[in-house]
Amino acid sequence: QLQLVESGGGLVQPGGSLRLSCAASGFTLDNYAIGWFRQAPGKEREGVSCTSSSGGWSNYPDSVKARFSISRDNAKNTVYLQMNSLKPEDTGIYYCAVRDTYCSPYAYRFDDWGQGTQVTVSS
Repeated sequence: QLQLVESGGGLVQPGGSLRLSCAASGFTLDNYAIGWFRQAPGKEREGVSCTSSSGGWSNYPDSVKARFSISRDNAKNTVYLQMNSLKPEDTGIYYCAVRDTYCSPYAYRFDDWGQGTQVTVSS
């Protein structure tokens, strides 16, 4: 059974850092694209970053391109999202999702999702 489990969220002050993890089970990550998305209260789910099966990656919102980085450890079957210089507007629930083709910033193109981890950036 395919499963994704996010962890690493929490409360952090503006300017701080967090590293989120997305641990996969029931399949091997190296054949799939894994995306990170976030959803703030009252807003649509937004694509944040994605890593493809070839190891390439993309960050989508201009607001995170210089601050977030995605990586994968195929041996651990885990994808990470390193978030630096966090801002209050980064607050939301962060989800990882899997797709059997290439990366996309659109949530509807992803097939399976984790339960999410809450990130709150506040002083």
